Amino acid sequence: MLDTPTLVNVALNALDGDSGPSREDLCRWYELMHLGRILDDKAPNYLKQAIGWSYHAPCAGHDGIQLAVGLAFRAGRDFLFPYYRDLMTCLAAGLTPEEIILNGISKATDPASGGRHMSNHFAKPSIGIQNVSSLTGNHTQHAVGLARAVKQYRRDSVVFSSQGESSLSEGYCFESINGADRERLPVIFVIQDNGYGISVPKHDQSANEHICDNFKGFPNLKIIKCDGLDLLDSIRAVEEALAYIRTGNGPAMVYAMCVRIGSHSNSDRHELYRDDAERAAAKAKDPLPKFRAHCLAQGLTEDELKAIETDNQARYLAAHDLAMAAPSPDPASIYDFVIPEGWVSSQFPDGIPQGGGETMSLIAALNQTLKEEFRHNPDTFIWGQDMANKEKGGIFNVSKGMQQEFGPQRVFNAPIAEDFIVGTANGFSRLDDKIRVVVEGAEFADYIWPAAEQIVECSHEYWRTNGQFAPNITIRLASGGYIGGGLYHSQNVEGWLTTLPGIRVVVPAFADDAAGLLRTALRSRGTTLYLEPKFLYNAKMAHAPVPADFAVPFGKARVRRQGTDLTILAYGTPVHFALEAAAKLEKEGKSAEVIDLRSLSPLDTEAIVTSVKKTHRVLIAHEDKVFGGFGGELAAIAASECFPWLDAPVERVGSEFTPVGFNRILERAVLPNADKVLVAARKVLAF
Repeated sequence: MLDTPTLVNVALNALDGDSGPSREDLCRWYELMHLGRILDDKAPNYLKQAIGWSYHAPCAGHDGIQLAVGLAFRAGRDFLFPYYRDLMTCLAAGLTPEEIILNGISKATDPASGGRHMSNHFAKPSIGIQNVSSLTGNHTQHAVGLARAVKQYRRDSVVFSSQGESSLSEGYCFESINGADRERLPVIFVIQDNGYGISVPKHDQSANEHICDNFKGFPNLKIIKCDGLDLLDSIRAVEEALAYIRTGNGPAMVYAMCVRIGSHSNSDRHELYRDDAERAAAKAKDPLPKFRAHCLAQGLTEDELKAIETDNQARYLAAHDLAMAAPSPDPASIYDFVIPEGWVSSQFPDGIPQGGGETMSLIAALNQTLKEEFRHNPDTFIWGQDMANKEKGGIFNVSKGMQQEFGPQRVFNAPIAEDFIVGTANGFSRLDDKIRVVVEGAEFADYIWPAAEQIVECSHEYWRTNGQFAPNITIRLASGGYIGGGLYHSQNVEGWLTTLPGIRVVVPAFADDAAGLLRTALRSRGTTLYLEPKFLYNAKMAHAPVPADFAVPFGKARVRRQGTDLTILAYGTPVHFALEAAAKLEKEGKSAEVIDLRSLSPLDTEAIVTSVKKTHRVLIAHEDKVFGGFGGELAAIAASECFPWLDAPVERVGSEFTPVGFNRILERAVLPNADKVLVAARKVLAF
């Protein structure tokens, strides 16, 4: 059972005709509302003085609902995902005025991010107030994932997801609410409706005046409307939501009607789209003077309220002085917390097997390793599309037998919603750092694009939170072609993924490395994009002995064939083309060294340089398109780091700059193969 916040009970007594809030309660609530308004009003002055707070979205007009949510939040027990307008919410939930200002002026001691994130993105992870991004409403995915973990681990916690009404136009918000409804999760979606999405009026967003009505068809979602200008009505709505959450019947949505008194932010000019009458009407609804009058009507004196106001002003000035004296971020710190260090096996520090092990296919190695790691860490979970339904274990059977062994609480299906699959993994892993989540991000790598924004989100969580949170996720993707799949079943995506600092990208070519890289990913903190060349799942050429507990560290390439005349850099399926071409070159009297990169980010630059210094020639072979592909980065490294040792131009082999055709004739024309690698190798050697 969840504890009911004391202040909320007091307010409900007032609604029920009991004695109502005490003088102390009213004083405390007015103190918070007034102090929040001081901070809200002062924020633009920092920009005018070139001190900071270059982005500020005022909370004035949202005071009632924000204060109610902040009062209901239990620091250290609940979780709050605020949005950029939630200054009052965060103040009431536990942030100090100094911490609010530290965020606004981007100081190194800002508890949200140490100055790394935008101002007005308030957070304090140590008490449960989460650091969210600027992507409107995408934190609903994380809130639902975290609520899933709360339910799984039977925690006495509630997850609050706070946002504006316009965010409900985003598809990922619908996915989140749908998922929370289906799973009956302990999450409260707090929607603050002020009628505008910057300058876009609500009628351009939805046919329903109250956008919450778009969700009436969800059977387990309780929708509660309230006057967000009125503190007591807002408290009533929040308590009603909490009472419903306590039943376990599903999530709740508190839909609060607010008013935006000022512009959307300090970069917006609302007089361009709101006339004088509308702006005056908004100002007339200001909750602060209304609540002040209510306090007087309930017996507080003018002197008492003025004393609170005087004290708040002094508190603000003291907080300002402390924040101004705080250190600014160190420029050298930009390299801190980009990505956590990967786990390294003491038995296999270089990722080179020492012999032994059963010879198996790449897909068998993946399946076996997943099961071994699930046994090793009981806090490991996997979900995705077609992951587990009776004997089905993924469309390629990578997860075959896992639900039967580990149960539906740890191995389960997800909706066909790639954004939701990845976003909820981010949220789920927040509950405890020991948790590891594996997701099949999409059934084919080409379908990952709906989840692109969540992958970007994962890529900067660790850096953005100043090392306070890293999503411990392995995102598996069946990648590449050679299966006659055509569009959306044959493309490569690593050229994009490797541009994102903060995520790892690995690609095995043999069964042993498939097992070793997966084990390392599952034992490491942070996010790993694990690309599985699906052509190699059962290909004989990828079979290899897999030693027990084999592990491959990130950023360690493997020399698959020694050589002296040419270095061939490859990963995934083209490693086999390179080996085949090297064998033919040997018959022609040429010695090619084949480097299996295995890990693209981080990359083993040292192995590349060492090999090129020996051979003086470089050929890059990858399956992705040559134009814009990852090979361009490899070529740049070779040219920059190895120029004095190069005896020939760097060459690349890859796909043509066209989509992959479905007809096998067209597919062969587009994709690289061993013959194409051989032709390119001869060209480099002949220079």
